[in-house]
Amino acid sequence: MASTPGFAEWSFPAEPGAVRTARTLVRDTLEEWGMAGVTDVTVLLVSELVTNSLRYASGPIGVRMYSHAGPVLLVEVSDPVPDPPRERVAEPDDEGGRGLQLVALASRRWGTRRGNTGKTVWFELGLPG
Repeated sequence: MASTPGFAEWSFPAEPGAVRTARTLVRDTLEEWGMAGVTDVTVLLVSELVTNSLRYASGPIGVRMYSHAGPVLLVEVSDPVPDPPRERVAEPDDEGGRGLQLVALASRRWGTRRGNTGKTVWFELGLPG
């Protein structure tokens, strides 16, 4: 675990408690950074992406947050599965399938990239002020 002003990084085992731990660390870090205006949406989107990773990955899940690039918060969620997630349209009765829709609707930009050992799903949020 690493956290300095404007940068934080964590790694979680692929276990059910990872989602709760990620939410808590993201919330606490953003409050420490004075970014209360984006805390709720960031926690929601990180929760969705960590849940997606947990559903498909058996290895560690990484979360990184950066706020160095001007009025933008960049958040990345990584896992060892190389296949990018697929955005789909969930039917009203579907129990899942809305995570990437939430990311797309709530963020300024989002995307995926492959790495040497898996993939990263990232999103940007504009910071107030």
